[in-house]
Amino acid sequence: MTKVIRIANGQGFWGDSIDAPVHLVEWGKIDYLTLDYLAEVTLSIMHKQKRKDPNLGYATDFITLMARILPDLKKKGIRVIANAGGVNPKACREALLKVAKDLGIKGLKVATVTGDDILDRLPEFNGLGLELKNMDTSKSLFSEPLEMVAANVYLPTQGMVDALDLGADVVLTGRCTDPGLALAALIHEFKWSNQDWDRLAAGTVAGHILECGAQATGGNFSKWWEVPDLWKVGYPIAEVSEDGSFIVTKPEGSGGLVTIDTVSEQLVYEMGDPQQYITPDCVADFTSIELAQAGPHRVRVSHVKGQPKTPFLKVSGAYLKGFKATGQLTISGPRALDKAKLCAEIVWKRLDRAGIQFENRDVEYLGASTVHAGITAIPVEPSEIVLRLSVKDRDKKKVERFGRECAPLITAGPPGVTGFAGGRPKPEEIVAYWPALIPRELIHWDVTMESV
Repeated sequence: MTKVIRIANGQGFWGDSIDAPVHLVEWGKIDYLTLDYLAEVTLSIMHKQKRKDPNLGYATDFITLMARILPDLKKKGIRVIANAGGVNPKACREALLKVAKDLGIKGLKVATVTGDDILDRLPEFNGLGLELKNMDTSKSLFSEPLEMVAANVYLPTQGMVDALDLGADVVLTGRCTDPGLALAALIHEFKWSNQDWDRLAAGTVAGHILECGAQATGGNFSKWWEVPDLWKVGYPIAEVSEDGSFIVTKPEGSGGLVTIDTVSEQLVYEMGDPQQYITPDCVADFTSIELAQAGPHRVRVSHVKGQPKTPFLKVSGAYLKGFKATGQLTISGPRALDKAKLCAEIVWKRLDRAGIQFENRDVEYLGASTVHAGITAIPVEPSEIVLRLSVKDRDKKKVERFGRECAPLITAGPPGVTGFAGGRPKPEEIVAYWPALIPRELIHWDVTMESV
């Protein structure tokens, strides 16, 4: 009988449904549960948390989740691969082992994969003459002083494979590719060669379809009205065969929809050149993919082609770029849009009078076709408008001063101003993104195992 590995993904980002992975485990017909917590900006948030508390810096939701599902995972033999480690995989592992001890679970093996965090190695790379050019602007990272708060490499999948080969029940990583969580399980199970480009590409496509959770099963779907019971949407499962072909499905009895259309929409998510989907492990050709409806809520994916990996790995960097603040008010009643425009004018003129200018300022009139400006017509006479004013500047004091000008509109502006329950806008740090490439031979990873 052909071997089939069933992989489900229960988290598409840090903050996704806490119940989704619970339902997947309760359903039980899976071999692996992947959990993807890391968006591009998430690691910079985790770095800030770790600076305040050395025991933080990981996805704390993961520990809360594992306290609920760990007994079931152990009983059913479901292995977990998660990038919940963030910038502190060791602390995440220790927190998980404590949960296991508290639950009386024995024999749980937890592995961490590290090496992605290169923030402290930036001076070393500068000394080697590397520029780590911004992939969007071509500027060198070292051409001007930047307050870097994060620098992490998208690691190849091999570290996670090594952890599984060592018998880990739970694999914790920091930055890796989103599809790599699923690909690692497939390489481990099927012993695919690291030069079997077609199969590696197929596993990458499977992981890509799974990575955003419910986006493959009816969430965020353009024909949303066709999706049944979205309130109990089932998260995606890939049933993968050794040749790399697989079925995308969801748990029986769950809500949502799995069709060629839902899978296709997820396939083109975050897509650049579809013939060159570059990962640390291979380059996948998404134009080679064939989709077929194989039954209700079952889509077959096959014929994926791949190419050799590149000599580089991607760096996800983040640096501080000043401060921002946003103030929001609801303006209601006749001529609401005109009143909202007057409110904005009042704020800007008062700040101008005080001699305060900003690097950037913005005004939005929600309810007057702001989201689709230039595409949809403004309603003739909206009865209410949400006014949103925003500024950003490197001078925190100027941003603080802006925050003092919103509340006075309630009594010193036109009638119908309300909705100030959120309080005075406060300055927030702006974290800017710095994508770069680094020669892969400079990056190494370590696997550490502990058990309880």
